[in-house]
Amino acid sequence: MDLKLEVVVLPVSDVDRAKAFYVRAGFRPDVDYTAGDDYRVVHLTPPGSQCSILFGTGVTTAAPGSTRGLHLVVQDIEAAHAELVDRGIEMGGIFHDAGGVFHRGTEEGRVDGAHPERASYSSFAAFSDPDGNEWVLQEVTTRLPGR
Repeated sequence: MDLKLEVVVLPVSDVDRAKAFYVRAGFRPDVDYTAGDDYRVVHLTPPGSQCSILFGTGVTTAAPGSTRGLHLVVQDIEAAHAELVDRGIEMGGIFHDAGGVFHRGTEEGRVDGAHPERASYSSFAAFSDPDGNEWVLQEVTTRLPGR
């Protein structure tokens, strides 16, 4: 049985502001559907992704900005970081974890700059949307077996 992650629902406080942010970041607008004053669905897809995001009015009870740890995989962390900055997205610096492959989701163990050997899965950069939903870019140049 295949189980494919297709959509991640993000809690936002201002649908139009969130849509403008994600379009500026390069996400493709797929759907913007309204049914009355209390239901609106906006669906966007990151470039190259099979999975999309969805937000709107009446689609989740989660607190705006409460989503953490969403990862966008890129082949070149420096180029992706620069492109998002050029698009007006406020980015943190590129970093790697001092003790291992995966970062801890906090500032603990963060070392400035890409991984010294540019090991796959080991370099990161982070940003947040206007509500505070947190995203991480992760550089993957060679996939682990089975991926």
